[in-house]
Parts: sequence; C-alpha cells; structure tokens
Amino acid sequence: MIQAEIERNLLGGEIKYTRQQVAELSGIPLERAQRLWIAMGFAVDSDPDAPMFTDADVAALGSITSLVDRGIIDPDLEVSVARALGQSFSRLAEWQLGLLNSHILERVERERTGHKEVSVLAVAAQAALVAEQMLPTLQELQSYVWRRHLASNAARFLDNRGEESETRTLVIGFADMVGYTSLTRRIDVTELTRLLEYFESTVTNVISQGRGWVIKNVGDEVMFAVENPADAARIALALQDAAHSTEELPDLRVGLAMGTVLVRFGDAYGSVVNVAARLTSSARPGTVLVDTDLADALADDTEVQLRSLRTLRVRGYNRLKAHALRRA
Repeated sequence: MIQAEIERNLLGGEIKYTRQQVAELSGIPLERAQRLWIAMGFAVDSDPDAPMFTDADVAALGSITSLVDRGIIDPDLEVSVARALGQSFSRLAEWQLGLLNSHILERVERERTGHKEVSVLAVAAQAALVAEQMLPTLQELQSYVWRRHLASNAARFLDNRGEESETRTLVIGFADMVGYTSLTRRIDVTELTRLLEYFESTVTNVISQGRGWVIKNVGDEVMFAVENPADAARIALALQDAAHSTEELPDLRVGLAMGTVLVRFGDAYGSVVNVAARLTSSARPGTVLVDTDLADALADDTEVQLRSLRTLRVRGYNRLKAHALRRA
C-alpha cells in the first residue's frame, strides 16, 4: 500500500498500458521500445499483457526517439544515451528516496512518541504528503544544477572545439584513502557515513576550486579530470594539504597522468586512465606520482618540483616511469 501510494504520486498517473500499447501510442516498434526501456534500467514484466506504463512513459519514449528523428543524436547512440540517463538518475533516485524515507520515519516516530498508534494507512498518508511537499523542490533544484553544469561544461567544450568531440587531451587523476579496507572493519556505519561524506565534500571542493571536475566517486576513491597541467598539479598538492590538515581523513595517495582520453557520457577511458590508476596504487601515503607526459608539461613550472623515480612494474605495464611531485 505504501509503495502504491508513493508510485501514484511519483508517476503522476495511472499504470494502465501494456508494452504493446505503449509502443503503439509512442509510434515506435515494440522491440525498440523494450530496448530503450531496459537501457534506462527498468525491468519488463514477463507477462506481455500486464499493465506497466503510464501516459508519462509514452511521452518519454517519444522524447528519446525524437532525438534520433530530428538528427540530434546518431541512431547507434540511442540506447547508449538512454542507458547513461538511466544510470545517472538511478543513483540520484537512490539518494532522494533515502532522504524521503528518513523524513517519513521521523514523522512517524514523532507520532509514536505522542502515544499514538501508527497504522499502515497513516504511514502511506505520510509518504504521500512528504512526496508532494518534496518533489517539486527537488525537481526544480535538479533542473537548476543540471543547467548550471551544462553552462560550465559548454565553456570547456567551446574552448576545445579544435579537438574531436569524443577525444580530448586531459590530465586524469585519482585520489584514494590509505588503509580504507582495514578502517571499515573498525568503525560502525555511522562513522563510515561521516568519513565518506567528509572525504567526498573535501575532494569535490578542492577539485572544483582548482578548475577541475569530478568524474566519479567509487567508495574510497575519487576520479577527476583537469584540462591544464599546472592546475592538475596544484589540485593534487591541495588534496594532500587538505588531508594533512585534519584528523577526519586518513592519508591520501594521488596519481596523475596526461594524454588523449576517450570521453563518453561523462566518463573517461583509455591508457591515460589506467596509468593514473596504477600510479595512485603505487604512491606512498601522502605523496603524488605523475607520469612522464605530465612531468614534461610541468618542466618549466617554478612552483613545483619533480623527482624521477625508478621504473615501476605494475599490472599491465612492465616499465612505467613515475615522477614524484611536490612544491618547490
């Protein structure tokens, strides 16, 4: 009942169409509709006659396919675009539902404290009320942040209009927390949540202020990109400064590599990414390692100092040249 109440508010309409009906109403073949639906991260009921879709689903399928019909994206990219949207918003939805759930539980607990018996109907009503109050604000904020990032990213792409849209020359960096695995065995969930929040907020602030951008956070590690080599060096050193200045964070390892990168749906791929990851895992706690291409780009920078290290033997690379980076 609670789930049904939340779904009704979220979907904004009645679930009434089968997969065949939604395909016909959106004007696309059933196979194409199913492929897009699955790419967005949604399951298809094994019963072909089961109602699964709303009017909003019909409109959404039409919107996605119109991008191809109007020549905005290549037909071969249609599923990839749907998948990228689905993966991005799935993670966002997980966080937002956690927020929604916490708020509902707080309201229910307040009623229980007042010696009231809380029924399933009451919880469902609270869920509907909270969703109704929160959704417009979250949706508006979501749209604002998205447009702000579009504006910021557009500036970077216009500055690099001489390069292929999918390949760019970038510095890729990783920063990870030393001893994270053993640390998680010694702290409880509340402490782990606090640690991850502090880590993510700290590194995001340093990277953004340094004119870089976060590509993704993966547990104890952040992956980021920077266009300017000097900016990348200063971000790496600032990350170490931030870790050293507080007892809230363990030591960090940071690795940087520079070169041509495949940029696809907000992520980065290629040997440069692999090299940066290997340098990070090879760095000593509290240090920064960079590859030869970045070291060469920083050769005339009087604010940093580079020291050539012995060749590293790491997974995928028998002779990886590394350089230690520090302030001059």
